[in-house]
This record gives sequence, structure tokens and C-alpha cells, in this order.
Amino acid sequence: MLPSVADVLAMPVVRAGEPEVVAGGSLDRPVRWVHVSDVADVAQLLVGGELILTTGQAMSHGDIATVGYLTALAAAGVAGLVIELGGYVPELAPVVAATADALGLPLIVLHKITRFVEITEAVHRVIVAEQYAELEFARTVHETFTDLSVRRASLAEIVKTAADMLDSSVVLEDLSHRVLTLTAKHASTSALLDDWETTSRLLPDGWDAVAVGPHTQRWGRLILPANDVPTARATMVLERAAQTLTLHRMIEKDRFGLHRQAQTGLIDDMVNGRVLDERDAVARAAALGLARRAAYVPLAIDIAAIAETDPVARQRRAAGILDAVTHGLGLAKLTALAAADQGDRVGMILALPRGGDLDESLTVACTAITGEVRRVDGVERVVIGVGAESDSLLDTAHELPHAAHVAEVALSLATSAPRPFYRSGDVRLRGLLSLIRNEPGVQRFAETELSALLRYDIRHTADLTRTLRQFLDLAGNKTELARRLNISRPTLYDRLARIERILAVDLEDGESRTSLHAALLIRDLTATADVP
Repeated sequence: MLPSVADVLAMPVVRAGEPEVVAGGSLDRPVRWVHVSDVADVAQLLVGGELILTTGQAMSHGDIATVGYLTALAAAGVAGLVIELGGYVPELAPVVAATADALGLPLIVLHKITRFVEITEAVHRVIVAEQYAELEFARTVHETFTDLSVRRASLAEIVKTAADMLDSSVVLEDLSHRVLTLTAKHASTSALLDDWETTSRLLPDGWDAVAVGPHTQRWGRLILPANDVPTARATMVLERAAQTLTLHRMIEKDRFGLHRQAQTGLIDDMVNGRVLDERDAVARAAALGLARRAAYVPLAIDIAAIAETDPVARQRRAAGILDAVTHGLGLAKLTALAAADQGDRVGMILALPRGGDLDESLTVACTAITGEVRRVDGVERVVIGVGAESDSLLDTAHELPHAAHVAEVALSLATSAPRPFYRSGDVRLRGLLSLIRNEPGVQRFAETELSALLRYDIRHTADLTRTLRQFLDLAGNKTELARRLNISRPTLYDRLARIERILAVDLEDGESRTSLHAALLIRDLTATADVP
């Protein structure tokens, strides 16, 4: 930033001349250069912004010449006029101050003889240093955003970099005035986003906004709220950031949409503790379309699909699944934050109206979502895991891993009557075992319980393990088991007796049944986890 006339007057070398402001306009005018001249027609050599130092020789030829001289300087746009009182002008005539006041030209007198060369050197050092600093800043901006482009940095990182450079809040919004990402500085996120759509549409005075996207295909705006950042620097950073965001969008155009990326980023920030203030979380979520003052429910949608080795096809299917989830939400007339998780899983925070029947609302939403996702090519089965509802958005986000666990276990259940959604109570022992299935001690337990029977089946081409499984599933109901296996009761009794001998257990003992059933569940869960 160029020094102002007031800044020049505050310099020690100028103060030594005992400066006095006697007339004229604002001392906040920037000084582009300092020019020393006693020539009467110096104005024709100027381009504006100069601070003129003179001994006043041009004002020693009468009042008419003096008025013409001052008028020409004001017309040339000089920053101010400094007159050293002495040989040519012992004191100022009244017309000088009156004319300067009328022209709004800052007029300063020096009461002591001063070396003008020392003033010019001091001011020019500041100006050149400032110009060098601006060049350095421009170079830093260029190198920083070029690096972000090369690294294919995220939207959030690009916006944060711009905010850090300007030490001011920066917001990226789409054409519907929904906030895609932001970095808040010197203000809370909730305060910044309060009634954002209205504020953005009106764009208060002093706010800077730069369009983002190719000239004919704008897709958003970068907005810098009112601040003290120099306009030139603010414009430079915003425009360079906008270019980087445009390039990012062009590279990522075949990936998920910006709005989905923004939702994914917010969910990730909440789950990993990068957002700690509930009001900030709600404000960001509301800016992305999530209803306020709702009951929040964590959901995880797990999908069994045909194995796909082509990464492009997998990406296309993942996009199709998210599209289907969004469409299902629209059918249910609900709002949510959704994010693609690993594989064919979608994590979601659903907003439900307070005061209604929660299970009924969940059933409507999950039924609509499941119906739409099943239409996606390659999808064979869909289950939805649900965590505990909460009035806190952050608490709900922290429950997403639990919902994902429930969905994972539910997907491994073999059932002819699938539920619209599953809670932890629906997966029970299987859910507990799925948490510890990879522990070596748990695997040794299952192997110890079942290895003898598994070896017998292999050696004799038998299927006693299946008989045991159905016996335990039916809680020991032998009549029903014989009917399902389509064998006589004596034949069934013989099979069960052989199982008891092979495993050295009593199948009438409750603890033995529990132990064997747990071992079979562990075997099922381990086998399911190994399936790609």
C-alpha cells in the first residue's frame, strides 16, 4: 500500500522541517512519487499522485499566477503541495490558502529549511519497498495456487489458502447461493452464514465477489466479506483462487458434483473433529440444504452388488447410487447430508420433523431410498443401518460409524423378510461378533469348536455342519428340523448323535448350543468379510 500524505508528514526527516497543514483536502491521499520543482508549468509533466516539494518560486509572480499554478496542480491530480518558507515565500498570501481550500488541494508549509533530497530518498525507499513487497506477494500467490492446481487440491484447501493469504473469511457458493465450502476468520461460522442466501443475493457494500468457472459456464462465486484487505491484493487472490477452482472443476467434472463434495467434506470434518461448535456445524449444514431444528438420524446404506473390476464403472455405479439416494429423499420429501463411503456404502445424516413417529418417518424414508437404489445396475441387495437419533448434529455425525457397523452386519444376515432399516438390536449377537471376528483368539475359538465336524464333512462328503446349523437356528426343534430336511426322525436322531460324538458335546446343554452357534456365526462373518 502506498504511503499517504499523512504518512509522509509523520516521517522524521519531514518533522524536522516543522510541517504545518494550512489548507486543502484529505491527508489520506496516496503518494505515488515525490517530485521537487520550482517550475511554474510543472503540472504538464505530472501524471497524478505526486507530492510536490517546492520553495514557492512559482508563487512569487502575483496572485493571478499563484491561483493558476495551484489550479493546474489540482487538475493534474497531485497528492499535495509542500512549500518551504524562506527566500521566495517568507509567508503565504491569504489567496494561497483560500485557493487550496477551494480546490481541495492539501497544502503544507515547512517552517525550517529542509534538504528535499533527504525527503525524496526516504519516501521513495518506502514506495519502492512497497512495490517490491507487492511483487513478492504476487509471486507467492502465483506459486501457491499453481502448486494447488498441480496437486489437484480440494475445494476446501483452495478456499482456505485464499482466506489465509488475506487473513479474512472467504466463502465459495454455487449459483443457488448454497455454500459449498468456507473458511471463517475473525468470526464464527454460524455468524458468517446467518441468513446467508439473503446476504449473498444483496451483496452488501464493501464485499468483494469473483465469479468462478469458464466465462460462458459460471458455476459459483468466491465472496470476501467486508474487511480491511487492500483492494488490489484481495482482487488478485480471489481471481487466482477462482482460476484454480475452475481448473479443479474441469479436472473433476466426471466425478461427483460440487454439492455432493461439499456434503462429503462437512461430514468428514464433523466425524474427524475438525468442526467442534454445534452452531457452526448446523450453519454449514443448513447452507447445504439440511433442515434446521430437526431430529437428526445417522444412516448407513450398504449394498451387495455384482463385482466390478473396472474403476470407471465402479465410479459410475457409485455416482448412480448417490443419485438414487438423492431421488429417494426427494420422494420422501426429506433433507439429508450424504457422502459416499468405502466401496458401495453411503453414509447419511437424515433430518426428520420433530414430534412425529420416528419409526414411521424412517420407514417411509428408507423404503423410498431402498426402492430407488435397487434400480441401479449391478445392485443386488440393499440394507440400511440406523444409529441413535439426536438433536445434536455433531453427536449424530459421531454415530455414523455405528450405523455403518449395523449395516455391515445386516448385509450378512440371510433373511427372507428384509426390514426397511436395522438397528443394533436387530443384529444382536451377530453384531457383537462382527466387531471381534478378526481377533486371533476369536478365530481360534471358532476353529476349536467346529474343526472336528468340518474335517468329518470333508472326509466323508457329508453335510453335518448344515444339520447342526439348522438345529441351532430352530432352537433344537427336532420335529421342524426333520420336516425341513425331509428326513425321518430316527435318521435325524442318528445325525445329531454323530455330531455329539464328533464334537464331544451334549446338544441338550444350553451353553454348548450357545458356544456352537457363536462359532458358526463367526465362521459366517469371516467368510463374508473375505468376499471382495
